[in-house]
Amino acid sequence: MKKFSCSTTAPVVSTKYGLLRGYQYGDMFYFKGIKYADSKRFEMPVEVQPWEGIREAQVYGYCSSVLSPYVMDKNIIVPHRYWLDSEDCQYLNIWSTELSKEAKKPVMVWIHGGGYENGSSIEHVDYEGENLARNGDVVVVSINHRLNIIGYLDLSSFDDGKYHNSGNVGNADIVASLKWIKENIAAFGGDPDNVTIFGQSGGGGKVANLLQTPAAAGLFHKAIIESGAWGEKNPKIMDGHAVAVAILEYLGMKEEDYLKLTEISYRELADAYNAVKEKLEKDGVDLFWQPTPNDWYLGKMEDVGICEHAKHIPLMMGSVFGEFMSQYEPEPEKLSEDKQRAIVEKVFGEHTDEVIEAFREAYPEKPICYAVTVDSIFRIPTMRYVEEWARQSESPVYNWMLTYCFDYMGTYPAWHCSEIPFVMHNIDLVEVYGCEECGKLQEEINGAWVSFAKTGDPNHEKLPEWPAFDPQTGAVMIFDRDTQVRKHHDQKLMNLLEQYGTTYIPDVFSEDEDENAVAHPY
Repeated sequence: MKKFSCSTTAPVVSTKYGLLRGYQYGDMFYFKGIKYADSKRFEMPVEVQPWEGIREAQVYGYCSSVLSPYVMDKNIIVPHRYWLDSEDCQYLNIWSTELSKEAKKPVMVWIHGGGYENGSSIEHVDYEGENLARNGDVVVVSINHRLNIIGYLDLSSFDDGKYHNSGNVGNADIVASLKWIKENIAAFGGDPDNVTIFGQSGGGGKVANLLQTPAAAGLFHKAIIESGAWGEKNPKIMDGHAVAVAILEYLGMKEEDYLKLTEISYRELADAYNAVKEKLEKDGVDLFWQPTPNDWYLGKMEDVGICEHAKHIPLMMGSVFGEFMSQYEPEPEKLSEDKQRAIVEKVFGEHTDEVIEAFREAYPEKPICYAVTVDSIFRIPTMRYVEEWARQSESPVYNWMLTYCFDYMGTYPAWHCSEIPFVMHNIDLVEVYGCEECGKLQEEINGAWVSFAKTGDPNHEKLPEWPAFDPQTGAVMIFDRDTQVRKHHDQKLMNLLEQYGTTYIPDVFSEDEDENAVAHPY
């Protein structure tokens, strides 16, 4: 049977800007590397210019340039891949089983992780959208956008006209991609009036940002945040002026030469930034890339209240059990209870018994030494966010956690990114998911995401009934061997972890440097 198909006439789709030719493989149509916007450095994106003839859309487009080269790390549990990069990175990819305006399939737009500094739409092997499109009967879109210094450096203090929104142009690229989707996705079988944005880590943070961006109103209709709330409630906004001045001084320029920052190569700009980072940090400048609140992006919902357009958007939000584990003891389930207690005591000292008791109430089936592994850095802000959303929004919010322990180095708790293969129906692409239980979780999780994208309600026949969250009941869907809804199951534990300090303390599993200890692979 012929699987691959591409000719001079098919598959060719007509967009607002011109004709695009993708390819067909089996039952799936692929359109890769579609240019959705153009831009000049530090400036807002603009529409692409129409073209004559047919443009090829068969190869992924450029990814955003990054400040430092990627390094190979332990990628067995989160397989990575890398691609050509450029500032000219406003590209998107589409997977669909039908190219008909009558199909009107729900559209799911994936926003990649990597904070606001790194990442791309294809960085993880499990970002591929074909299985989600096929199994969910949806149209899947993934996007690239500007990151780090070219996406989020606020230069409005130099020119409040041209660079008024330079601290948000990375997010403005995402808005531009959603406008392109609204105008063109029907030709790819999608329904422009049923668009769900979903993202993990930094991608989840950007979903939260878009909920607070008036310019995004009407461009999406449902939102899913995966491990997208973290850290301090009110982290400092980067002082873009101080960063720019430090870079200029390093390059032998004066403050009035700021336009030179638009002329030098990205590599020169990045190298200069990397060279002045340490001094800036010593001077107290926060160097966490993130959007800048202004009249375009209103700021966090927790700080300024929910944006008007977001009040009508259903939300799913959650995190995973382990997130960024700093260290991990292989086969912890084989340790005696005394040894496990000793591990917890290294972190919590006189509060050990109290913490263990709360941990057992929350997770009675887990080894008690996981009390120093269970995440609070994402879980606590997530709990606060869904509670505030439930109070302010007119639409429901559904809270979830992935608490499954994988068969890797013994029982290995769900890590940052570990829900993605389940969501994308891609467990066959990641070897450590090769077990029957993972197959069950894939059907539960993927089914919930797809059902939510279609209807705004994640319930489906393979899940127990999942009620919307409200602050009184605190319902959360626990995805695990025994998937179930629990209510305020970890509130006491999280209160203790917040009170007694972070759980991210290295070297708690052994007194000596243990060559068998497993560092987290991020």
